[in-house]
Amino acid sequence: MSPSGFLPPTLGPRRTFALVAGVESYAISHRWNLRGPARDALRFAHWLTGPGEVPPGHVRLLLSPLDDPDTLDWSASEGLEALRATHRPATEENVKSVLLNELPACDGDLLLIFWAGHGYVAPNGGELMLPCADAHPGQIRHLNLDSALRWWRTDYVKNRRFPLQAALVDACRVDAPRDARWNFGTVNYGAGNAVPGRRQFRLYASREGEAAKNDAERGAGRFTEELLGELGERSVREAVAGLADTARSIHRTFRDLRERGEGWQLPQFVVDRDWDASSFLDDDLPGALPPRAVRLDQSAWDGLGELFEDRDLPRCAYEAYLWAFKATGCAAPVQGGLPGDSLLEVVQDLDERHGGPGGMPLAVPFVRFLGERAAPGEERWAARLRDWVRATRERLALPALPPPPPPPRRTALHVRLESPPGGEEGFLARMWLRREATEHIWESEGEPVRLEVIRDQLVRQLGLLGRLLGAGAEAGRPSGAVERIEFHVPYELLDLDFDQWPVPRGPGGRTRALGVLYQVVVRCPQEREDTGAEWRGKWRWLWAQGGRHADAVRVVADAEVGDGLGMELGAGPAPACVLAHTRSGARTGAVVEAVLEGGVPVAVWRRPGGPAGQPAPPGESAPAGPSAPAGPPAPADLLAPAGDDGRPDPGALDVLALPARVREVRRAAAVAAAGAPDGNRQQAMGGDRLVLLWDDPDDTLTLRSLA
Repeated sequence: MSPSGFLPPTLGPRRTFALVAGVESYAISHRWNLRGPARDALRFAHWLTGPGEVPPGHVRLLLSPLDDPDTLDWSASEGLEALRATHRPATEENVKSVLLNELPACDGDLLLIFWAGHGYVAPNGGELMLPCADAHPGQIRHLNLDSALRWWRTDYVKNRRFPLQAALVDACRVDAPRDARWNFGTVNYGAGNAVPGRRQFRLYASREGEAAKNDAERGAGRFTEELLGELGERSVREAVAGLADTARSIHRTFRDLRERGEGWQLPQFVVDRDWDASSFLDDDLPGALPPRAVRLDQSAWDGLGELFEDRDLPRCAYEAYLWAFKATGCAAPVQGGLPGDSLLEVVQDLDERHGGPGGMPLAVPFVRFLGERAAPGEERWAARLRDWVRATRERLALPALPPPPPPPRRTALHVRLESPPGGEEGFLARMWLRREATEHIWESEGEPVRLEVIRDQLVRQLGLLGRLLGAGAEAGRPSGAVERIEFHVPYELLDLDFDQWPVPRGPGGRTRALGVLYQVVVRCPQEREDTGAEWRGKWRWLWAQGGRHADAVRVVADAEVGDGLGMELGAGPAPACVLAHTRSGARTGAVVEAVLEGGVPVAVWRRPGGPAGQPAPPGESAPAGPSAPAGPPAPADLLAPAGDDGRPDPGALDVLALPARVREVRRAAAVAAAGAPDGNRQQAMGGDRLVLLWDDPDDTLTLRSLA
């Protein structure tokens, strides 16, 4: 199933949660009652909280015994004594509450479901229905185990939780009664999107159509007897690692009983995986499974444990994750973001996947990428990563790896404006060019200048750089043309229309807006001094997730704007991007203030003013009531791809692509305005009033005053 070296490194009793149910008494009829399941459930709970060392608070015990629960033996361990006070009846309401509400809210590596009682197979589809204690003829309330397990494999349970799930069921799997008086109805809990890497294991006491033997005199199920005998004094981790061997051993025991005529049931171990939904115990066919890629050995895991200890996800983690699939010839997962919050969780996900045709473990190219792209100052760690790759390849006889691609070459021109300390008119200014190195290209030399002077100087510098970089391209060197212009400005200038500054373009004195020709963003570094930790933390998290995590983007509307919004935004690594959908300039300003207070590095909003339908200028209120014009589309409508329902999905935004995407929106608005009649030109130009705040803490100069 899953050898111990391949289990989540954190798996243990405190990362294990369980639903344990034993149903003896049924409301439907006294003929349904049976003795044994409650005792079996109690014995399994004793193993969990005893040798398994699972905290009693992690176990949800549901019991409906024939007799008073106090007559059961709770004295076997302190864990059982604790469960005595918390156990509940095994009703459908309690089962659904535990399985669909309480346990999914927990943060664990392993979910265990143990169920003892009656079991029936649905006539259509063969799904296993486990009746609850409150089953009655008009409605046989039950747990649809197959539907519940499908639900648990999806993103209804947070992606990084419960990668291992096991259901151990001591119940019959006979056909459901066809008598019209017994109504099982249809139970389906729904399902979200499947989460890759989540593995489920089911060990049933019998096959479809078979009854499971229960010894009423001893009050025990024969299957549970064998199961607990195999588990013995094992810890949870040992039990999970050996679950396949446990299943084989139980299978052999019952097969021998059947051959001697002493039994008829034959347990079935079902292994559900993305690439194979059949049981490897039932079908011992050569070549039934495709050959698996090599997995990391214990030495590799020991090395990674030391290398990744106390390490945050590096900025290039998502790039490394995607490249691991490309380097091994595999298709990358469709969903965005990383499969875990730590490097070990990411490697665990990669190591559990099938791998490519060459036999290369996906974890090895991931680690190599990290070693090649380590940040400045981490040269020693990068060298240790490369040594790990070299040693692992030699020890496991792995094929050669291509080198990771170099980081993309980007050239940005930075313009910093600062209010003079004496309150003089104008601004202190500096410009520098960022490529492989930082090059200072112009400064106002301590004298404040007007914005018109800064604009003219920016146009001049762009012309000089165009000629310089163009000459380099003619000589066969990469051009490194300027892609982005970043304005570092005081808070009061964030709404200034820098993207509309005219730049000469073509013959006849033609000009184009700066934001049409270049990616234009604004930054506000002076306001980051008090929230530096949150700012840097959010930025690292955003890059580590590749800018595509579902929680990365938050759309804020008028109703959400309040004094506590900044603290709410800064409470965790997400969100790292805010899209302001507000109807008035005052509300927009409040959102921007909250963004800066919360340390959010990326935000998009519309500049106040403009034609009808645009947000009102600062201090004015937007019209209210039915006659109010519909406001402009939310930034998400412009920046997010449409979902299956045709509506934009903010969670699908690629935040790291926003500078390029905003330029596309500005260009489309300029084209629309150029082709619009004179009377409608202003309306068409309303589409490019977006402001993009883009504060990259890894690409900024010191906050030392320019004075």
